[in-house]
Amino acid sequence: MSDGKTRRARLTLAGLGILVIGALAGGGVTAAAMLGGDDHRPGTAAPASTAAESASPSGSRQTAMTPDKARKLVLEKPTGQKDGLSTGFSKGPVGAISTAVHFWEEYAFLDDQKARQQLKAIVSPDAGGYVDEQVSEVRRLREEVGLPPSGGTPAGITFSTTVNAVRATSLTGTEGKVVQIWMNYDRYATTAGGGPDDEPLKDEDTDLLLKWQDGAWKITDESEYREKRSFPRAYFPDSNVSWSDGWQQVRHAD
Repeated sequence: MSDGKTRRARLTLAGLGILVIGALAGGGVTAAAMLGGDDHRPGTAAPASTAAESASPSGSRQTAMTPDKARKLVLEKPTGQKDGLSTGFSKGPVGAISTAVHFWEEYAFLDDQKARQQLKAIVSPDAGGYVDEQVSEVRRLREEVGLPPSGGTPAGITFSTTVNAVRATSLTGTEGKVVQIWMNYDRYATTAGGGPDDEPLKDEDTDLLLKWQDGAWKITDESEYREKRSFPRAYFPDSNVSWSDGWQQVRHAD
């Protein structure tokens, strides 16, 4: 997890009193975003013009289109659950996007043991050391917010992540065997009493590299694909620039 994401997560947790709870518990007691860190980890989308700055030329339906106006991409329904993750997505591009979105919305970013279970299930065996690196990031985040390095999500608080839009590109040409999925998402926290998160993480961006392997989409971190990563324009729902750059809004299947 990048320093920026760590800082924002720290602020969110502090606002919910987690730091106080951790201190009162005497240290006995954690919005990627998976998989932040170095420049080859999920990062931040490149800046883009706002919708007002990128007003589309008249007479062109395509340039006037925005993610909010376009038809939403309907995610596939998972056919099962295993190791804390949804499973059963197809080999095609929608299957890859569905895998990424479900993973990110289900990822236990503050629970190092559950995160390890999830990562071991979905990370490609070709991405050597990746699981350990990401578990270390979870533990580092826990320490950053005043929690012991290992443990579950503190009692009395739950997190929910919602992916708003995606940008998918193939890293292997028309084969589409390895894809990069950028995601724009929000993350909210809820206290035991149902109290809302006054400072949720909003409009965060992260990306995953997925390869089709052994009948499923697997997260990879191999250098040959890492070097092909691209950085999109920032996502704005009412921006024709965002639409032209490939951002699509998503919704879960009914």
